Amino acid sequence: MESRQRRIAFLFPGQGSQSVGMGRDWYEQTEIGRALFDRADAILGFPLSRICFDGPEDELKKTHHAQPGLFTCSVIVFEFLKSRGLVPAVVAGHSLGEYSALYAAGVLDLDTGLSLVRARGAAMSEAAEARPGAMAAVLGLDAVAIEAICREAAGAGIVQAANFNAPNQTVISGERSAVERAGELAKAAGARRVIPLPVHGAFHSPLMESAVAKMEVALACARLSEPRMLFLANVTGDFLNDAASIRRSLAQQITHCVRWTDILSKIAAMNPDGVVEVGPGKVLSGLWRQSGSPVGCMACGTVAEAENVINRL
Repeated sequence: MESRQRRIAFLFPGQGSQSVGMGRDWYEQTEIGRALFDRADAILGFPLSRICFDGPEDELKKTHHAQPGLFTCSVIVFEFLKSRGLVPAVVAGHSLGEYSALYAAGVLDLDTGLSLVRARGAAMSEAAEARPGAMAAVLGLDAVAIEAICREAAGAGIVQAANFNAPNQTVISGERSAVERAGELAKAAGARRVIPLPVHGAFHSPLMESAVAKMEVALACARLSEPRMLFLANVTGDFLNDAASIRRSLAQQITHCVRWTDILSKIAAMNPDGVVEVGPGKVLSGLWRQSGSPVGCMACGTVAEAENVINRL
């Protein structure tokens, strides 16, 4: 089938988009889904597919299960879309989703991607156990205000912006006392809501530092190719076009903030013909709506949604 590589952007979700049952329809209804889940189970050495399909939720949401599960589901959806001739011009992924985006860009193959995602999940879990922290979403304040609040709250401990998700939605991360103090300051400054997140680790903060060294070792042993399409990185919010820069960025990403608003601005400036969230959930579709672009973002996590995307694009 002729490939339709227009100005289409694929966005790949990160941890938090998982839900029990994800991927089951792909396994039962498509050869691509069945083959890739079976391959992932074999590579990982545990029944990832069963955990994705049947849970329980407490098992699926564990970092070392959620991350390879989301990566595998996103890869399956991407491969299905590609088999039907839908290929993106630009890709980006939110946090963990960067690995799915790099698979789509040809930088990682399945074995390498799963190996790195497994290492990342284990390293982050260990870092969270060693240095527990907290995260909270702040709604209704802009990035400048959030950064000022984090500086003021630093007297209570480590806290920084972790995800610049939308113009008025930023996630903060760090030591619990400092995150709580920043939340109080945010409310006093007029934040609409401050929502504690159900995590035990302070992801994208200095509390994850021990995970960086472990990922540097894993990345040094991994074979990365040059990207075959435009790729936007979390750490810079800008394009990276060589494997060496991508390797460094993936290690830095663990303690640096995700500059998602910058990424969405870059994509919007390309005047895309379409934007697709490739993988479970609709988190990124919601964030795209807040970007102000007149182009809609279509969720594509199920077989039915994929057929709809293919028909529309």
